[in-house]
Amino acid sequence: MTEEPSSPPLVSKKGIVIDLFLTVLFFLFMREVLVPHVPSQDPLAVTIVSSMTAFCMSGVFWLATGMFRVTLVDYLRNKPTKDEI
Repeated sequence: MTEEPSSPPLVSKKGIVIDLFLTVLFFLFMREVLVPHVPSQDPLAVTIVSSMTAFCMSGVFWLATGMFRVTLVDYLRNKPTKDEI
């Protein structure tokens, strides 16, 4: 399969920056969501445990956004145009 020279790359710097920004927002959101689920009365322990859990979930979110972006770009590259139909 030959690639056209004008086809967009699967991974771009702009895409990585957008994914990173969304991941940071997801981390902050999930950290706040997880606070009531930590079985402790110590505020420091609650912050540490909710942050560690949100960090792991954010890693999965980062991978999912990256896979979604690559899949979408590949789909759009290989989608038949009106001339090919």
